Amino acid sequence: MKLKLFAIVLGTISCFAVSAQAENVRVRGTVVDLAGTALTVKAHNGKTDTVTLAPDWMISGVAKASAADIKQGDFLGIASVSKADGGSGALEVVIFPAALKGTGEGDRDWDLQPNSRMTNGTVADVTEINGRTVTLTYSNGQKKEIAIPQSTPIVKFATAKPADLKPGMAVFVSAERGGDGKLVSRRVVVGNHGIAPPM
Repeated sequence: MKLKLFAIVLGTISCFAVSAQAENVRVRGTVVDLAGTALTVKAHNGKTDTVTLAPDWMISGVAKASAADIKQGDFLGIASVSKADGGSGALEVVIFPAALKGTGEGDRDWDLQPNSRMTNGTVADVTEINGRTVTLTYSNGQKKEIAIPQSTPIVKFATAKPADLKPGMAVFVSAERGGDGKLVSRRVVVGNHGIAPPM
């Protein structure tokens, strides 16, 4: 199970580079049906997508965490947007297990909302003025300060099994769209602990 958890976290948050043959797609929504290896998801925009699960597909859940769980030296994945008064504000925070420190390190475009970014880095500093603000370091000493409002979803990874993919369950699916337009995924995150995947 630990190896499965390692693989799903690595695949979900680490690298979403686009290859010449496939486009990386992130599907966010609720399960409509799981029939064999065909997972049908109703996306937040109302569109229904059917994703073929690869033979080696893996699943993970997410469990609730809090800003108080974040400390210096932790490795985080934070989706954020620029604030009107400068700096960045977190949209969601994922706390990685210690064994995955360094996974997907860096700062990149993200599609949680317009102009959002995903930053994976190590917590260099934590301040607590009007909420919690963290400074992440990544990619050879680069730094980014991100404020975490109290309303920001904060999660850690947890165990899950295919039987958790029941109709109505919230999911985050990292998939590839091939030249034929079909979606194939090796990674599914399900809200099986009462917390919807915020990614």
